[in-house]
Amino acid sequence: MYELMIETTFSAAHQLRGYKGKCEELHGHNWKVQVHVIAERLNEIDIAIDFHELKAYTNEIISQLDHGFLNDIFPFTERNPSSENIARWIFESLKKKINDDNVRVSAVTVWESDTASATYYED
Repeated sequence: MYELMIETTFSAAHQLRGYKGKCEELHGHNWKVQVHVIAERLNEIDIAIDFHELKAYTNEIISQLDHGFLNDIFPFTERNPSSENIARWIFESLKKKINDDNVRVSAVTVWESDTASATYYED
């Protein structure tokens, strides 16, 4: 089994509805996103998936969030734009684009600071 990981970033503001603290106020982060994919085998040129392709798909997804107010972007109009929910949304969006009979998204980690992150994965 092979595991690959890419990192990328975006900047966005949000408010955590119902938080009852500072994070309920409008604030922003420079988010870091780590995407992990796994593959059982390599292709005809001995790679699982091109890093450039994986980054392009990831950046296409997060471009919808970059420099935005997350609370105004679906699905965060309906669910809190927490690190946990952002990681899940990126995971679900990305798996629609790249999962096949060999390569699949295994985890997405979203860092809202250098010391705080949330990871989403499925069993």
